[in-house]
Amino acid sequence: QVQLVESGGGLVQAGGSLRLSCAASGGTFSRYAMGWFRLAPGKEREFVGTIAGLGSSIYYADSVKGRFTISRENAKNTLYLQMNSLKPEDTAVYYCAGRQSWVVSIKDTEYNYWGQGTQVTVSS
Repeated sequence: QVQLVESGGGLVQAGGSLRLSCAASGGTFSRYAMGWFRLAPGKEREFVGTIAGLGSSIYYADSVKGRFTISRENAKNTLYLQMNSLKPEDTAVYYCAGRQSWVVSIKDTEYNYWGQGTQVTVSS
C-alpha cells in the first residue's frame, strides 16, 4: 500500500512562492505517475500538474502554466511542486496523488493513492 504525505503549505502574500513536497512510501515510486490536485471551498477538485514515472512527460493546467513546476526525485521517493507568482485564486488544499501506471493523467479518477492534503493560502 502506497502512502503519501504532503508538506510545505502555508500562508503567503500574492506574488510569493511556496514549494510543496510529497513523500511516498510503500511502493516502487518510479513506477507511478504522480499528480498534484487542489480543492478550493465551493469548487470541484482541480487538476494542477502531472509527471510520468521517470519524469519524461509533464503536463500542467492552463491556470498554473508558467508559474508552477512539478518535479520528482525518485531516489528520495519525493514529488515536488514549486509555486511562484502565487495569486489569491491559488488558495486551496493541495493533494498529491499516485497512479499505478507510468503514464500521466489529468483525471483524478485515474489515481489510486492520495495524500491528506496541505493548505495553501494566498493573501491579496
